[in-house]
Amino acid sequence: MCDLTNPIFTDANKAREHLEALYWPDGPACRHCGNADPARITKLAGKSTRPGVYKCNECAKPFSVTVGTAMERSKIPLNKWLLVMHLMMAGKKGISALQVHRMLGISYQTAWFMCHRLREGMRDMDHKATGGLGGTNKVVEVDEAYVGGKTKNRAFKEPNPKKAVLSLVERGGRVASFHIANVSYEMVRPLIVTNVNRASAIMSDESLVYPRVGHEFADHHTVCHSANEYARLGGYVHINTAENFYSILKRGITGIYHSVSEAHLHRYLAEFDFRYNNRSGLGVGDVERAAKAMKGLEGKRLTYHQPREAAHA
Repeated sequence: MCDLTNPIFTDANKAREHLEALYWPDGPACRHCGNADPARITKLAGKSTRPGVYKCNECAKPFSVTVGTAMERSKIPLNKWLLVMHLMMAGKKGISALQVHRMLGISYQTAWFMCHRLREGMRDMDHKATGGLGGTNKVVEVDEAYVGGKTKNRAFKEPNPKKAVLSLVERGGRVASFHIANVSYEMVRPLIVTNVNRASAIMSDESLVYPRVGHEFADHHTVCHSANEYARLGGYVHINTAENFYSILKRGITGIYHSVSEAHLHRYLAEFDFRYNNRSGLGVGDVERAAKAMKGLEGKRLTYHQPREAAHA
């Protein structure tokens, strides 16, 4: 359980010490040159020096625990960074920037940008290092969904076109989601073959996009939703795991965020993927989930000057 009375959520110095223990379990390491020799690193303690600044005697550059992370150069106290991350990880459907703005007393623009930097740190492709999702005797469900408002809910003007999302869900395991321009063979195949182990069995609906891809894997089965078929072969053939993931995603976007820009949809998908991949069903609690997400901020930056355009696959 996450204890919100913990001093790391109220004291900036305690938060900094917590991050130093998280990022540097063996002692400070220079963020510029990688030097980790304690004899070649000096902790600065002058009256004009803020707490937590070190100097590397190899490259002669100062550094702190936030250098080289998404928190670098931020004026937001570190305890607020930790608090927002824990709130995002403890809520199954996340927390909106407007809620962060009200709770932390920071501007909405600051809260919005802060949340996106945290989401950027959650982008995770670790499954590629292990050969992809699934594997021998494992099943990966493939399905697409559409995110956006409904025409019947608008009184005067048309809503923006819905955005297509492709999710690859390993039963009992991880998920990888992608914002795609359209659901076509040319768009879907590269994502499936580069993210799913070829020894896996693929499950999909009756869409004509998937049979040609399915031949490239160990097995491929489909269910026909248009005929009200949702499972067969004793419950082995289904895509209900993917549908379950989409229920969380859609309820989160509809009930928490209300509207998601196409230019930033990939970061929202990273957030929902990360929570699913580190869920309690896999033995990951709120505190451990937040710590893993904070570790993901290393080496990732997000600035206001990055282009605002759709980042679909």
